[in-house]
Amino acid sequence: MPKHIVILGAGPGGYVAAIRAAQLGARVSVVEAQALGGVCLNWGCIPSKALLAVVELGDKLKHAESMGLVLEGNVAYDLARMVSRKNKVVETLVKGIATLFKSWDIRHLEGVGTIRGKGMVHVALNDGTEQTLEADAVVIATGSSWPNPSQFPIDGRVIVTSRQLLDLSTIPRRLLILGGGVEGCEFATLYSGLGTEVTVVELVDRILPLEDEEVSATMARELKKRGVTVMTGTTVDSVERGESAITVHCKNGEKIVADMFLVSVGRGFNSRGLGLEEAGVELGRRGEILVNERMETTVSDIYAIGDVVGKAMLAHVASAQGKVAVENIMGHRSTIRYEVIPAGIFTLPEIGRVGLTEAQARERMRANGLDADAAVKVGRFRFVATGKAQATGETTGFCKIISESESGRILGAHIIGSHAADLIHEAALAMEIGANVNQIADMIHAHPTMAEGMMEAAEDSGRGAIHQVRKRANR
Repeated sequence: MPKHIVILGAGPGGYVAAIRAAQLGARVSVVEAQALGGVCLNWGCIPSKALLAVVELGDKLKHAESMGLVLEGNVAYDLARMVSRKNKVVETLVKGIATLFKSWDIRHLEGVGTIRGKGMVHVALNDGTEQTLEADAVVIATGSSWPNPSQFPIDGRVIVTSRQLLDLSTIPRRLLILGGGVEGCEFATLYSGLGTEVTVVELVDRILPLEDEEVSATMARELKKRGVTVMTGTTVDSVERGESAITVHCKNGEKIVADMFLVSVGRGFNSRGLGLEEAGVELGRRGEILVNERMETTVSDIYAIGDVVGKAMLAHVASAQGKVAVENIMGHRSTIRYEVIPAGIFTLPEIGRVGLTEAQARERMRANGLDADAAVKVGRFRFVATGKAQATGETTGFCKIISESESGRILGAHIIGSHAADLIHEAALAMEIGANVNQIADMIHAHPTMAEGMMEAAEDSGRGAIHQVRKRANR
């Protein structure tokens, strides 16, 4: 009799885990009360990128005349039609998951699952009935939820989360975004592109505080070019609701009037109400489920993956964790190297990163008793000097590679520019297989491509980039 694996949640972690488990010969049941694909597919990654793709196209059309393409009239956006197209994209992908489940004989139960003892899962189905499943192993993939701060509770109309902003039918005139992280910057890009007057308020001294400082500074400049007002080092103190607008008071004394207020600060772990405490599964201080390198909780045969474990809260990390969990359940040895996971930010321009920032690399060297300036090498190359970027008019941004001076081992890479989220995978693969910065430099890259920027950044770490002016020592 094949093992029966019950998976709670069908987001990018849960549905991928289900398919891999079925491929390995398990009998699989997935419990999901909402749509297949979870937040990422239905209300996050995919919907926002579908809308951003239209703004990116609009940006190109606005500059078409300078490239010799003559268009009549102005570029205008129909948000209702954009959202309709977005919904069709999502629907197609959700149906695709359902087709995959059917092909692998994966059972989908529409409802909410609760652990009720060793190997027992109670399911309250959406139709009002109940079922009890006996499982050889359980995988918790319940994800995270949107913020709802008590000082300005979400009403879904004026004070909103990203979920509501993905389904508007009309373009707001003024939008305030609390939080200058990934989500905040992506929505600032989207709505400023649509013509909205956007203000971003960020508590720390720079937007995208987890990114490399040079990338963060470049993104701040690009948002300013798009007309976005960025306020750092402050936060929202209080909110006044009016008949047709909302007035926000910041701690620095600034007053902002907006039509909509996006709260984009933090997410909560969906770990409550699952029967975890009764089962003996330990939670961390933030409410995250504690797991080991095999994605197993503190109780044998109960695993957890995705946002709910509080590691890197990214869709592709959840998918990778899902594979690791079920591979271990099925008797294979599998773990994740978190230090070589790439990430993309889909602002305009895009951002791609993997590994350490320059500041983190230097701090690590100092912690090891080394001279950070001597131990770390940084290679940079601006896209403006590449033929492909000039030909396409996408000259904004750069590639940056951080490596150990002595060994050439790559510690991190950061790209901001066209297709950055795609380009970063070259550095990620190099780090995964242990290739050094010189090997990236020596690998022949096709011309003309944006990927040549990675080669030249790697060359800048050593002999010097070919398409970069000579660096002369101070005399």
